[in-house]
Amino acid sequence: MISHISGDIAYCGDGFVVIDLNGMGYQVNVTAPALTQLRDAKEKVKLFTHLHVREDALTLYGFMTPGELAMFKNLISVTRIGPQIALNILSQIKTGDLAAAIIQEDEKVLRNISGVGPKNAKRLILELRDRMNENMQNIVPASTSNFNNDAVSALVSLGFAQREAREAVEFVSQGMKQPTVQALIKAALLKLK
Repeated sequence: MISHISGDIAYCGDGFVVIDLNGMGYQVNVTAPALTQLRDAKEKVKLFTHLHVREDALTLYGFMTPGELAMFKNLISVTRIGPQIALNILSQIKTGDLAAAIIQEDEKVLRNISGVGPKNAKRLILELRDRMNENMQNIVPASTSNFNNDAVSALVSLGFAQREAREAVEFVSQGMKQPTVQALIKAALLKLK
């Protein structure tokens, strides 16, 4: 298994980059936002990868953050969602927005993604909602003073920027008497949406 790849961008194609690593070029399929970002890269890049194995091909999929990779793996675990559809989904919606839509059971947001019809929208919610909620519940703070930091970390792992996650968590925590990490994350997701 190849968990990440670091190197120079040798070439940017349509939906993929070739990363030169010690004289060998690795083709890595990436999301549209990642491709835009990587085209402007002036130094070495690091992509977190998933190696998809089929009987006729080995395909690398690369992501800018571990959170994007985790969401990709969640998506491909859903019935009838393969790696190309998952990559297409992540090209059109931020990871955090996707997680929020699934947790809040917002079929409309999911149906607006090209390639996701009503059946796939329902399937995404049905198969991933509990897993997303479970992931939020597994964030156990060391003490109550760490609730905000844990909520921010969870939001960052869902693809939000550190600054916007911190601002959202601080804003929503002001209105809560005894916040839990899960409550902070849910409220912050609503604010960030």
